[in-house]
Amino acid sequence: MKLSGLIAKPDGSISRGQITFADRITALESVSGDGDYYILPGLVDLQVNGSHGIDVMNASADALANLSRHLAREGATAWMPTAVTAPVEKIAEVHESIATAFENSRRDNSTDASAILGMHLEGPFISPHRLGAHPTLNLEPRGDAFERVLAMNALRLITLAPELPGGLDAIRRLTARNVVVSIGHTNATLDEANAGIAAGARMFTHLFNAMRPLNHRDPGVIAAALAPSPAVPGIIPDGVHVHPAMLRLAVTARGKDGIIIVTDKVALAGTTNTEKNIGRARATIRDGAARLDDGTLAGSIISMLDGVRVMVEKAGVSIGDAAVMAATNPANLVGANDRGRIQVGAHADLILLGPALELKSVFIGGRELK
Repeated sequence: MKLSGLIAKPDGSISRGQITFADRITALESVSGDGDYYILPGLVDLQVNGSHGIDVMNASADALANLSRHLAREGATAWMPTAVTAPVEKIAEVHESIATAFENSRRDNSTDASAILGMHLEGPFISPHRLGAHPTLNLEPRGDAFERVLAMNALRLITLAPELPGGLDAIRRLTARNVVVSIGHTNATLDEANAGIAAGARMFTHLFNAMRPLNHRDPGVIAAALAPSPAVPGIIPDGVHVHPAMLRLAVTARGKDGIIIVTDKVALAGTTNTEKNIGRARATIRDGAARLDDGTLAGSIISMLDGVRVMVEKAGVSIGDAAVMAATNPANLVGANDRGRIQVGAHADLILLGPALELKSVFIGGRELK
């Protein structure tokens, strides 16, 4: 099959060309023409707590597969089901469902659903001072609970607070097991955050949210996230979790290769429902996001493509650079190096956008979703 348009390249550039593909991309060539449709790699979301009424914490493997189909139709062609803080026994149950869905996704290589890339565990090894919407079940990353989590075979990404007792050793052990560690829900100082990076942490979870605030005399974890380092901040560009001016600041500081777009979306997203229990309490959709009764943000209701649009329209990012942040960078972080990019040999996971960035078509494994 062939597709022509304005192609977003892995370096952030946009060029007019033609893609030839079957299940993978077989050729790229420059062509002339007047078409103004954009062709982007399928987007990769590393933080999905739920969507379309499906909550990862209560979802069966079949429900996760159903959620994969919903996400694909929004332009996210790969994702990580994200479990939140809970008793370890509950996390083990959630892991079993995710592991089954993960294995089914890899085996079936479905062309009508987003690929599952493994489990993101956001907690319970987080700071009691930066819980956000999480329940007060936080644990230190050591002992039996940590050993049980470390043994979870579908675990690919974990959010933890490096300043907790045992935190740095936990980062080293997780990294040795090829689990990506993200610093988040943390009260870390600058030195503690940098120690986490030195131990192997390679991401920051939803930058600016649920972490020690930036202060010019106590720069904290945010200063570490904005400084050049191997750790890349994830950011929620819904216009609520982060002000557009701070989105621009983060992009200026880290550049296109140093930002990952995530949704951190919850089960209320993509539904007409306005209320659901999330984390530690009831959440409702108010002022553009999910919130607890006390106003605490409990997650977003956007799609990945919504996030791309906000980065382009409100943060001044080019479409090509936004594609890098929403597809290439997250895929690279978790070792999915044949996804999230338009190049020969990569999965033919593609999205076609109109001039106003409206979604026209989604291709997964070279087949167009109907």
